[in-house]
Amino acid sequence: QVRLVESGGGLVQPGGSLRLSCAASKSIFRMEAMGWYRQAPGKQRELVADIRNGVTTNYADSVKGRFTISRDIARNIIYLQMDTLKPEDTAVYTCNVKEYGLNYWGTGTLVTVSS
Repeated sequence: QVRLVESGGGLVQPGGSLRLSCAASKSIFRMEAMGWYRQAPGKQRELVADIRNGVTTNYADSVKGRFTISRDIARNIIYLQMDTLKPEDTAVYTCNVKEYGLNYWGTGTLVTVSS
């Protein structure tokens, strides 16, 4: 079992930046996939960005060029650097990892982009 704890959310003005962190309770080195999802009010949860098999990164079209996913294997942390934030990025952001075919989720962190 893997426990995930997100941090770094908050209120930011349009055009600003935030970095989200997701601390895992065990090594993320061999995990099949890890990433960030978000759910805005009244909308379905969507994939924001992920890393698959430790090599391939994927981004939602809406965040390409603005968000960057990365990982610190030594510290078991997954990051999401979010730049040039827009009001439509407002959502609860949740960390996810996949190990041995099982998905594990954090509890989420709220990001609000507003002036």
